[in-house]
Amino acid sequence: MENIKNKVVVITGGSSGMGEATARYLAAKGAKVVIAARRAERIVALAAEITASGGTAIAVTTDVTKRDDVKKLVDQAVDTYGRIDVLINNAGVMPLSPIEQLKIDEWDHMIDVNLRGVLHGIAAALPHMKAQKSGHIINTASVAGHKIFGASAVYSATKFAVRALSEGLRQEVKPYNIRTTIISPGAVKTELLDHISDKDVQAANQEYVGQVGVSADSYAHLVAFVMSQPDDVDINEILFRPTAQEL
Repeated sequence: MENIKNKVVVITGGSSGMGEATARYLAAKGAKVVIAARRAERIVALAAEITASGGTAIAVTTDVTKRDDVKKLVDQAVDTYGRIDVLINNAGVMPLSPIEQLKIDEWDHMIDVNLRGVLHGIAAALPHMKAQKSGHIINTASVAGHKIFGASAVYSATKFAVRALSEGLRQEVKPYNIRTTIISPGAVKTELLDHISDKDVQAANQEYVGQVGVSADSYAHLVAFVMSQPDDVDINEILFRPTAQEL
């Protein structure tokens, strides 16, 4: 874990779930974390908690669907700590529904957060990392970026796209010594299911994840694992599930 200490890490979607767990865990390992989310009160409280425990953290209110917000986030990290070593594009939404319900506003929101938000993060961080000739971009995909399941078509489409984008990015940033990683979680107990508007789909997923899901700490530990590798080792993709998960 020595390759984590003092690294400047920007984490989107840091107000709950996997982002929150990752901010806590990396800060405990000595990273300087910049926590981003729309819910300002949550990330301010989290940054204060980390600081009170001896860690280093700041909170920056950010809507990843807004390009200027994400640029300001990364620029503030660089202004505060002098650099950005790791960007974790973790913000995501998952309002699952069958296509025939035509919940187009939900489709658009998933595209804006899950894909456009990742692009905004890359656009903000890449110029700094190119100038440094170092960096690490970690994008959160999903098992749904490998498989289609009930009511997941649009959500899966955004996560398949994140995987394609990440592989293209990997190929292009080699001259700048930048590492790239896709992490695809399976059933993890987070708030994602709370925002499914189809109550039958929500109930089925909540029951399943409640039975087999693992904690958000599982994601945080894998982020730490890929970050902690020697600089000449680039772990490009991790797909993980609860041991009990079949799909």
